[in-house]
Amino acid sequence: MCSLEQFKIDLKALAEDVTPLEWQLDDQFFGLLEGAQLQHGSVHVSGSIRKAVGFYELLLHAEGNVQVPCDRCLEPMDQPIEADQRLVVKLGDTYTDDDDEVITVDEAHPVLDTAWLIYETVALAVPIQHVHQPGDCNDAMMRKLSELSAARSSDADATEAVDPRWAALLKLKGNS
Repeated sequence: MCSLEQFKIDLKALAEDVTPLEWQLDDQFFGLLEGAQLQHGSVHVSGSIRKAVGFYELLLHAEGNVQVPCDRCLEPMDQPIEADQRLVVKLGDTYTDDDDEVITVDEAHPVLDTAWLIYETVALAVPIQHVHQPGDCNDAMMRKLSELSAARSSDADATEAVDPRWAALLKLKGNS
């Protein structure tokens, strides 16, 4: 059973040196996060956190596959991802993550929860367009898509022939 507790880092307990980090994300991890759009995947996350004077430097590297719907046929597909993230963590009065690169953690409770940070790193690595390789899409869906696209284009051709504005423009074009 996956627990999000393993993604919490007690900043005060860290040594002055670099601390290595490593996690394996699976379907259980994605299922535990509320509001996560990605629900399936297998991603290896490695990184480190370095304690410095006045701040901590968090480096993450994520590599693996997540499952997303194909934009053409809507069938699930594995999307390979690879991402790197660098964050600076500071201690302060309250928790803030307004900045994309700097997070402030409450000094009274100096625990950094990296679960959502890791999820965002993975989610932002997913390309905007995700489409199966040629020939891998659902055949029934592709036939229906082709059928509907052909019907829509024939409707557009019929509309253009009937529309009197186009006929008037064609007459003007023929006069020049």
